[in-house]
Amino acid sequence: MANFDTIKLEKGMYASSKGFTKTLEELDPSENYKGTPLENLDAFQRQLKRFDIKVGGTSSDVVEKFFQTSDSAALFPEYIARAVRQGMEEADVLSELIASTTRINALDYRSITSVPSEDDKELKVVAEGAAIPQTTIKTQENLVTLHKRGRMLVSSYEAIKFQRLDLFTVTLRQIGLYIARSQLKDAIDVLVNGDGNNNAAEVLSVKTPGTLTYADLIAFWNSFSPYDLSTIIASKGLTETLLNLPEFKDAAAGLTFHGTGKMITPLGANLIKSADAPEGLLIGLDKSCALEFVEAGGIVTEYDKLIDRQLERAAITCTAGFSKIFPDAAKALSV
Repeated sequence: MANFDTIKLEKGMYASSKGFTKTLEELDPSENYKGTPLENLDAFQRQLKRFDIKVGGTSSDVVEKFFQTSDSAALFPEYIARAVRQGMEEADVLSELIASTTRINALDYRSITSVPSEDDKELKVVAEGAAIPQTTIKTQENLVTLHKRGRMLVSSYEAIKFQRLDLFTVTLRQIGLYIARSQLKDAIDVLVNGDGNNNAAEVLSVKTPGTLTYADLIAFWNSFSPYDLSTIIASKGLTETLLNLPEFKDAAAGLTFHGTGKMITPLGANLIKSADAPEGLLIGLDKSCALEFVEAGGIVTEYDKLIDRQLERAAITCTAGFSKIFPDAAKALSV
């Protein structure tokens, strides 16, 4: 039974362990709208429609529209969280690095790991009656380090109430961009230095110090067996060096780079340029098994201040960290 226009909205829905969106979805399941004009909207988007709040486009409403009733005001923190999340998704690079995402509702988390020997990586024939080789999976000795990232919104309601939501969303997306860049920096640090469990990346060296050749890249790629070198992270300087190698100047690579801006390598790995990558260090990994992303609570907004005080000062934060799954699925090449 469709009842999105009769639901009582309140800030207590944010305090639920399920969060605002899941709580709202339980009160107003999207499956009830299959075959209707609203089937492509989730529960939050249906509430925006209920109060006729347009958050995007040239005809977007002003911030004041959220605060016309106490019910519509309860939507404001979720709008902010979604805009910030959109900015994080637009700047997404982590999807090229992480094998698994774990969401927790605590500040402490202990991951699992496996460190197979060379013999363990080969599935040998098991003779009749013989013992089956074992793969040991164990919990990490130390907890995953979680970092809280975010920004404080500081403004009076009077200063922004007549601002268009479309413009306000741009500012919020930029906050999401900053958080995403900070998380990439954390991921790179864990890949290189480990997650505190004595699992720093193995560092290989080029044949001639200070000079990177295609032969060095081939040797680096070959060292990953039986893993795949799926992603390479390089600083600005090393990226320039890579792209100037003769092997990177073939026609197909040039067409892809000029047409899409995406850098490819003759090794088939995705190349990510990052100012946070250490100079002189090329980082490689198998994204299918190297890194776990741990997130505590997603995007968190101070809903009390956003609803009752109509902004003024409100923190937007995201608490997350990274853990290595198979430590030898990530290596570094020192140039």
